[in-house]
Amino acid sequence: MRRDIPTHDMPSLVEPGCESYGRMLRRRWMQQSIAGGCLLQAGFLTQVAESIARAKETSSKSRSAGKRPKAMILLWMQGGPSQLETFDPHPGTVIGGEAKAISTSLPELSIADTLPQTAELMHHATLVRSMVSKEGDHERATYNMKTGWRPDPTLVHPSIGAVLCHQTQSNIEIPRHISILAGEWSSRGGFLGSTYDAFRLGDPKDPLPNLKSYVAKDVLQQRIGDLEQIESRFRRGRMKDLDRNKTLQSISTERATVMMASEQIQAFEIERESQSVQQSFGDTPFGRGCLAAVRLVEQGVTCVEIELSGWDTHVENHTLQSGRCKILDAALHGLVQLLLERDLLDSTVVMCGGEFGRTPKINIADGRDHWPTGFSTVLFGGPFRQGYVHGETTSELIEEGKEPLQGVKDPVRVEDLHATLLHGFGINFAEEIQTPIGRPLARSQGSIIEALMATV
Repeated sequence: MRRDIPTHDMPSLVEPGCESYGRMLRRRWMQQSIAGGCLLQAGFLTQVAESIARAKETSSKSRSAGKRPKAMILLWMQGGPSQLETFDPHPGTVIGGEAKAISTSLPELSIADTLPQTAELMHHATLVRSMVSKEGDHERATYNMKTGWRPDPTLVHPSIGAVLCHQTQSNIEIPRHISILAGEWSSRGGFLGSTYDAFRLGDPKDPLPNLKSYVAKDVLQQRIGDLEQIESRFRRGRMKDLDRNKTLQSISTERATVMMASEQIQAFEIERESQSVQQSFGDTPFGRGCLAAVRLVEQGVTCVEIELSGWDTHVENHTLQSGRCKILDAALHGLVQLLLERDLLDSTVVMCGGEFGRTPKINIADGRDHWPTGFSTVLFGGPFRQGYVHGETTSELIEEGKEPLQGVKDPVRVEDLHATLLHGFGINFAEEIQTPIGRPLARSQGSIIEALMATV
């Protein structure tokens, strides 16, 4: 059962500035060269999740128990989407702003009029309106939401995608953990190692770089052989077991040659889809990223993250949030519909959200500031309870100095969401593992929110 939520140490209102309180460790990608310019980042090509059977949907509100999803798609709204302009509107109230409410495919549920296509899908959704966090800074809150842990100067925690990859195996020939349109805080492997870092991609309309050799095949093989000889000499002088102690250079070289010859790279080629399918996602980089995510999941990729930035609306909140919602609406609708059509929604968890929400109070510049107390996250697919809304937020303006949690019913902590997600994938989130320095640490410090599971 879920733990009681501590009310101490919760921010009542976060300062409107967006500068990070401290710069955290930046991910450093090791680039490797092969032949005429094949550049790889360490961990670019690794194995992907093993197949876990999933049963088909048995009713509109429950899914088969005991079956586990195989993949996760994270739609990351960087900057802090407003719950009031998306999934938790309060029209006609002091905090409501300009957003109106529209009915959805789930009776008695209304969402903001900025998401008309998404409204048609809410009978498939698991909507959490009561997320709470202690982090109100972009960088720290992003880390918190992606890992389930608050930043620790002594340790870098793995993102949920890295954990999923670490717990499963497969022999596919393309990256198993991918981040499309990634900003500066894309998902990392943390103490699990750089092998589990997300491979970063740009707009899927652009071809993948450096996957074709610019020299003849025999010349390429000769150069690879030369590299292997250099590697062998290097390791012979330093390591007793040459096969078990390969360097990242040799591992990357080996995987690159497999990738270059693999037909699975066609999963990145969204132009292979019909024009009608492509258009249904919207003509935007984010929409194309969501289409690529479906194709990648079909090939066996474990976790795909697609980022849509621009939600940090300290000024002109309604205009800017509405603009972002237009992009999100088409892409999210296209994503869920295509997963349904290809019988992939049961085996895939789609999570859509950002690092926090926006303040109920509208500031002097017609904007909303950072608000980590009572924001929204929505799930589709997997073993979660579809057509369900969890939690509630008040339509009243919390007076300055008052505890913000008093306006949130059934709050869900970030760590509890992570524990529930890992549980949904059949992973023992409470099991202690050893960090590289020998420190025992559970995969999650949260508790399962049983109400979110389909077996309720």
